[in-house]
Amino acid sequence: MKKKESGFTLLELIIVIGIIAILSVALVIVLNPAETLKKARDAQRISDLSTLKTAIGLYLTNTTTPLLNNVAANAGCKATASGARALGGTEKVYYSYPSDSPGASITDATVDGATTTPVVQVLAANNPKTSGAGWLPINFDGLTGGSPISNLPVDPVNTVASGHLAAIDNTDLVYRYSCSISPLAYEIDAVPESTAYTTSPNDIRANDGGNNSSYYETGTNLYVLGAGTDF
Repeated sequence: MKKKESGFTLLELIIVIGIIAILSVALVIVLNPAETLKKARDAQRISDLSTLKTAIGLYLTNTTTPLLNNVAANAGCKATASGARALGGTEKVYYSYPSDSPGASITDATVDGATTTPVVQVLAANNPKTSGAGWLPINFDGLTGGSPISNLPVDPVNTVASGHLAAIDNTDLVYRYSCSISPLAYEIDAVPESTAYTTSPNDIRANDGGNNSSYYETGTNLYVLGAGTDF
């Protein structure tokens, strides 16, 4: 007697394929890879700013005359941390977005509530330098034993939307830095992306102790950069 061959019927195959498709869609929805990447970048931002804060702390502790922007008498820092930014355009805001990046340099001159605030950028090749020539203008290399960090971290995305070069926005994924003279202080800000870090009760922008709910703020005085959205 001839044996009956076993196997899947066309209907069974269609059902199996359909089940696999449904499970695949469900898995993508549950895992949400785009959100997972955003969360990973946010974790990196938190780590980067912590690294910079530690390095600056060592610099301030081990330097007789600290220069928070590598300029004599800290010229270019705000006169006071919580005061209005000077209208003369001498008080600077430093960006991790390189001046030779696609889209050219930032031309917005009205940053942080002032009418002529200079935005400072450096070339991409200089961005990570710890000598004071990097995007964050502190000479870590001058410390006894050398810099506590090998290079300056930048935002994992590190970009400014082309339409924002003339009008910086709080959605631009870059690090921002500014300093003050009295008290001698600084602030570094980043923009988180993921819902894990921007949704109550875990919104790091609302829980950092700063004055701006649009940014994740860290530093020794979180009023150096203002409460607006244009920086």
